[in-house]
Amino acid sequence: MYNDYIIRGTAANEQVRFFAATTRNLVEEARKAHNTSPVATAALGRTLTGAAMMGRMMKGDDDLVTIVIKGDGPLGGITVTADALGRVKGYVDNGNVLLHAKANGHLDVGGAVGNGFLQVIRDTGLKEPYVGQTNLISGEIAEDLTVYFATSEQVPSAVGLGVLMSKENTVKQAGGFIIQVMPDASEEVISQLEKKLTEVTDISALLDEGMSPEEIIEYVMTGMEPEVLERTSAEYYCGCSKEHIMGVLSGLGRKELEDIVNEGKDIEVKCHFCEKSYTYSPDELSELLEKG
Repeated sequence: MYNDYIIRGTAANEQVRFFAATTRNLVEEARKAHNTSPVATAALGRTLTGAAMMGRMMKGDDDLVTIVIKGDGPLGGITVTADALGRVKGYVDNGNVLLHAKANGHLDVGGAVGNGFLQVIRDTGLKEPYVGQTNLISGEIAEDLTVYFATSEQVPSAVGLGVLMSKENTVKQAGGFIIQVMPDASEEVISQLEKKLTEVTDISALLDEGMSPEEIIEYVMTGMEPEVLERTSAEYYCGCSKEHIMGVLSGLGRKELEDIVNEGKDIEVKCHFCEKSYTYSPDELSELLEKG
């Protein structure tokens, strides 16, 4: 089994920058952790892939980017967080959604997500994180991120994301690309890129052929001399711990914690991102109250 990774580079004499990723393993990890249906796996997997590449756009190792999608479809919402080191985690509100495939045979991610908004939160250690929000255009994730980059960050971009499921409903292939035009790009380069991108109608077909991120970029940016500058491994990584979840519990109201302690029973708290459970005794919660 190959390892997941993200490439970053430039093309057309640095007039264009690109990111591309293969994410089959991390999307399968997410599917297993949350036991998601095929359409929920595709929605979560596309968002994980997009966020992993956006994480690589961050400057500091401790910087985080979070994508929150809220729609009125049966999926409810998607929350995904990625760091600058290629580590990503996420969950969907309703992972059991089952929908008929679209006429072209593809999973109906847009139907599962519905209408709503996409929010991107960039936490770079400043007092307040940057928050950008746009309305969902299709709910298919890639088009919605394309619109987000153009409207919230004023960066003309093309985003392609795909997740292919096997007959056993495990993840067969997953990956994608983000291509962005730099401010000094010539009209000639922009039109050349736009023309080529109109030919790339289905990233899933490229993934199904087993194309690597490098091969996808070579195909999408033919004649633009793409140069890979960096390759980073990518993984599904939660990093939660009993101490970390205790910190979340400390955010509960004092009365709520006192009520739990007075019941005299252990409580179990599950991490949204990896479904791992942690048990806390009344004594542990009493200590938390004393510290508070």
